[in-house]
Parts: sequence; structure tokens; C-alpha cells
Amino acid sequence: MKKGTSVIILAAGKGVRMKSELPKVAFKLAGTSLIERVVNTTFKLPVQNIVVVIGHRKEIVKDCLASFTNIKFAVQVPQNGTGHAVMMTEEYFSEYDGNVIIIPGDVPLLSAETLVELESLHNQENASATVLTVILDDPSEYGRIVRDRQGFVEKIVEFKDANEDEKKVKEINSGIFCFKSKHLFSALKKVDTNNAQNELYLTDTLEILKKAGKKIAAMTVQSPIEVSGVNSQKQLAFLESYIQKN
Repeated sequence: MKKGTSVIILAAGKGVRMKSELPKVAFKLAGTSLIERVVNTTFKLPVQNIVVVIGHRKEIVKDCLASFTNIKFAVQVPQNGTGHAVMMTEEYFSEYDGNVIIIPGDVPLLSAETLVELESLHNQENASATVLTVILDDPSEYGRIVRDRQGFVEKIVEFKDANEDEKKVKEINSGIFCFKSKHLFSALKKVDTNNAQNELYLTDTLEILKKAGKKIAAMTVQSPIEVSGVNSQKQLAFLESYIQKN
């Protein structure tokens, strides 16, 4: 069984709020596509595998990554949630027993240092899963982190499924995780679509693992901008001005 670190990048979505036929991850930020920026970050890590999940207009996303030679692709059609996206990569991990870092393809300012720190905490805690969180004054429609009395993560509740108390939580899910690969794929088999969007949520694996007695850790990123995803042209313009200033 191969150990080490592997990465799954989720890049299959359409990005409806971008109001464009171009896949969201193919939009450029300061001249470089969002997906290239994320892949460049992962290449700074000592990784075994990089698997990019593609779907909507997949050839465009592949073209963005044409200069990278050792990337594998998994295709997600139809797009039925983040859990379903990760399931599409399982064939690449059948002989693998290391960590898997999962990253959305639209977080262009994420640093390799943060990913190293996330995996380091994950190993130190001997956790089944570790989620990168961020605390926001206005957490709007992001998934909320629910912790137990010891401070470990109990579950992540998507905004559309959250009750009033859960909506008051300001700690949110960045969408970035580190998992023990065997635990990840066994938990994914138990995920269902019993939620407001009728999708297979990757976040549901945390509650499944927790109920099985596994440890779920969390690391809070200090700079929210680092895990800012791009969901609209307005957010893209904001990151563009941030890069120019910095």
C-alpha cells in the first residue's frame, strides 16, 4: 500500500452565478486561470497523486492544465454534489493508504504553507479527517462548523439544512480537507441525498466518521482571503484588486 500525500481538486462545476458558459475554474485572475493557480500550489507539496475532477465543459479545464504533465483526471457527469465528485476518483486510490487533501478549484490565493500546516495537524491529532475553517463576521450561506464539548468537530451543516442556532455560528467550512484515504472512501459509501439539495455532500462524511468513533480535527485559517472562493464576477473583481494592491 502506497503512503504519502495525494490531492483531489474539485473542478467539475458550472459556476452558475458567474453567468457565463465558461467553467468557473477557467476564469483568469491576474492572467492565470483559477484552476492553474490551485494546481501550482499543490505542486509545491511532496505529493504522490494529483487528481482533478472535471465535468462541465471539461475540455476547457483540461486545456487550462495542458502544461502540467503528471495530473490525472476523473469525470463527474452528472454533477451530483461534492461527495459524488470525490467518489469519481476512487479508482486512483485503490492501492493507496496515505492522506488525501481535497481542495475546491476556485480558491486561487490558498498557500502551500497552509496545506502543509493542515496535514501536519491532521497527523499530529491522528484524525480521520481535518477541516480547514475560517471565522467570518458575516458567514452568510456557508456551511457551519458544529463542535463537540471537547472542541472537536461533530459535523458540518450546510446553510440550507441549518437550524436557527446553527445559523448563528460564525465558524464556517472552507471546503478544504485532509482525510485518511481509507476512511474517506468508506464513509462516502454511507452518504445519502437526504438534504435540501438532494445531493451527495462530502461534508456528511465527517458526521459519519464521528459517529463511528473517529476523531475529526479542525484548523482555523487566520486570513479569510486565503480561502476565498470565486462564486461571482464581483468576487473575481475583488480578488483581482486585492492582488494588484498586494
